Amino acid sequence: MVGANMKSCELIQEFLDYLRNVKRFSDNTIRSYALDLEHYARFLIERPSPGAVDTGPAAYTSRATATAVSTGTDTIVAGALLAADTDAVRSFMEHLNENDYSQSTKIRRLSTIRTFYRFLVSRNRLETNPAQAVKLPKKCKEPPRIMEDEQVQRLLAAPDTHTLLGARDRAILELLYCTGLRISELVELNMDNIDFLSDAVHVKSPGRKERVIPIWSSGIQSLQNYITLRNKRSQSDAAFANRILFVNKNGRRLSSRSVRRKMDKYLIKADIDPSISPRTLRHSFAVNMLRGGSDIHTVREMLGHQSLSTTRAYRQLARKTEEENL
Repeated sequence: MVGANMKSCELIQEFLDYLRNVKRFSDNTIRSYALDLEHYARFLIERPSPGAVDTGPAAYTSRATATAVSTGTDTIVAGALLAADTDAVRSFMEHLNENDYSQSTKIRRLSTIRTFYRFLVSRNRLETNPAQAVKLPKKCKEPPRIMEDEQVQRLLAAPDTHTLLGARDRAILELLYCTGLRISELVELNMDNIDFLSDAVHVKSPGRKERVIPIWSSGIQSLQNYITLRNKRSQSDAAFANRILFVNKNGRRLSSRSVRRKMDKYLIKADIDPSISPRTLRHSFAVNMLRGGSDIHTVREMLGHQSLSTTRAYRQLARKTEEENL
């Protein structure tokens, strides 16, 4: 069932009524359209405003909220849907791609969004369809790229852990490598997400169940070093009040873009191919877990994959690299 907040949106309800009464679609089909639009609308409302960098939770104030003339849920959702442009739709598709949704799900959701906006254009609610020019993100046919152990060690050694920012960056790199977190999940972590008693991180992504991922001892040590240095600073800033884990020098939450820039800097410093990305660390984590004998279902749970077929690509790569090393 579509969420109550989204169900109250007049635009969505009008579209669903059209599908039911004019197009004569089945209840199951209408339910699928509703869920797709709910996911899309939530993304628009929760995504950072365009151009927002390192502004912490405040960045997640929807651009639609500024469009809205009141604070009613219907107005906010409708404002988000009407304010969305082609870049917003592309960002949503990139979000699906980054979070390992199946190709069939991505195709269906883009089709739903296009149909919805086509309906709004036909009702003179919009002049153009912002989803019309959007293409599906290309699915990489190459096997996931991984880093060699020696490369990883050089990368982890690059930050100066005697400084607060260096200790933070080392903890970020360690956590990406030893947990397989998505970069979008890492930057949203708060202090309370780290359980030092059980050496684990609790991860909750929108639309997904919570995952509990063990943290390797080296990752725990890096986190403790970073937090110890950080605690020596004044605890009056917003970061301490909000319990944000990874903050910039101004005490605000780091953005995904900032983490990528910092990793690029350390790749150059460690003389490693700069085309390597945080996602490469996630791939490396998955392959290392499977090489070490972890069950594929366990790895799937830790990675938060929707489909087991996504995880199988790592198993094939793990087997291939093992054969090459024989």
